Amino acid sequence: MPHPLGLITLLTDFGDEDWFVASMKGVILAINPQATIVDLSHRVPPHGVKNGAYVLKSCYRSFPPGTVHVAVVDPGVGGVRRPILVKTDLYYFLAPDNGLLSYVLAEGQNVEVRILENKQYGLESEGRTFGGRDVFAPAAAWLTTQRPVASFGRAIEDPFVFDIRTPRWEQQRLVGEVVYVDHFGNLITNFAQGHLHEVQEVTKRPRPSVCIGDHVTEGLVESYEEGSGDSLRALINSNGWLEIFIKEASAASRLNIGCGEPVRLS
Repeated sequence: MPHPLGLITLLTDFGDEDWFVASMKGVILAINPQATIVDLSHRVPPHGVKNGAYVLKSCYRSFPPGTVHVAVVDPGVGGVRRPILVKTDLYYFLAPDNGLLSYVLAEGQNVEVRILENKQYGLESEGRTFGGRDVFAPAAAWLTTQRPVASFGRAIEDPFVFDIRTPRWEQQRLVGEVVYVDHFGNLITNFAQGHLHEVQEVTKRPRPSVCIGDHVTEGLVESYEEGSGDSLRALINSNGWLEIFIKEASAASRLNIGCGEPVRLS
């Protein structure tokens, strides 16, 4: 396992209008002035834990080993949920124990999870409403100064994770769902390339039908350029997932569809 770099990423639902993100960065730099801070996103929908988990899943492995990822989408801030530190084979993560690290915990190797409970690595505050500044930011900064992981708190074996759904067969159709809607209104599903091959083998059809709501598109294209401004198209995106789109328009708005909507391959 590499030692923590002085590289810290931030992912939150704080937006960019308030002082929240700036406060976190100030705390980090006050502890480690040599730290490099990268913003993943601060536009996760408010309280959107599953959205935040997907954003983190989609980009954390793009960073060099030893990167410290801080993720704060925390509807239960100040409550009984635990702040945790997760060490995997390549990365470190600090987040509330509310499912935000579900994909990380499912994908990581040699995972170690600890509660952030050593007050030496936090800030004193009169309130309990800003864990991003008072708990996660200082702990991340101290971690990049080579503090031992074990010194942050007790190891636990029961971090909270939400159910990561996978496509299932219903008669001759493989049923998945929309798991993320991006800034452009594209609908990202939980179908991977292997699922397409599976459908082709079962149905003996070279071009699978993609059905969402009352809409159907036949086969896949390879790029957005091959799309149409008046109808749905589907492709495999650069992360390897089936994506449904309308060229230069928002499929989510046009269809009034969001996360959780069933998608059927046949």
